[in-house]
Amino acid sequence: MSTPTITASVTITGETIPRVELTPVAVDLLRSLWEEHGPLMFHQSGGCCDGSSPMLFMAGEFITSDQDVRLGQFDLAPAGEPGQPLDFWMSAEQFNYWSHTFLTVDVVPGRGSGFSAEAPRGVRFLIRSELMTTMTPFAGPTDTVEADAADSPAPVVAS
Repeated sequence: MSTPTITASVTITGETIPRVELTPVAVDLLRSLWEEHGPLMFHQSGGCCDGSSPMLFMAGEFITSDQDVRLGQFDLAPAGEPGQPLDFWMSAEQFNYWSHTFLTVDVVPGRGSGFSAEAPRGVRFLIRSELMTTMTPFAGPTDTVEADAADSPAPVVAS
């Protein structure tokens, strides 16, 4: 059986639609890193260089504050196994820029940040983003983006 895509639960008060998911390759890597390190968490800051990629830390290693938004929580555990919760955090400033996007966490070859748990494996996490077609169910602005699927731009890849 192949690894499924996992979509995070909704964690922002007032929202009804998830904002972030993991590709199957990301799920496999995260499960392997969980076995090695124990509970994990993501944090996506803004800016350049290492701050542009989602960083994976051991849970509690990166201290979040009211300047961070928890976009969702994944359960990495295979069906029937005890839960393996993994929170996905983003800086509030970055969230202001990306509040209209659905994020997919993927894995690509290459050297990411030395601070991120996957770095020694020769791969790095990468965010693929897609413009949401409606913002109505989301916290914050309640505008509707006027675009149907045919007019939507191609997904944007942020490194």
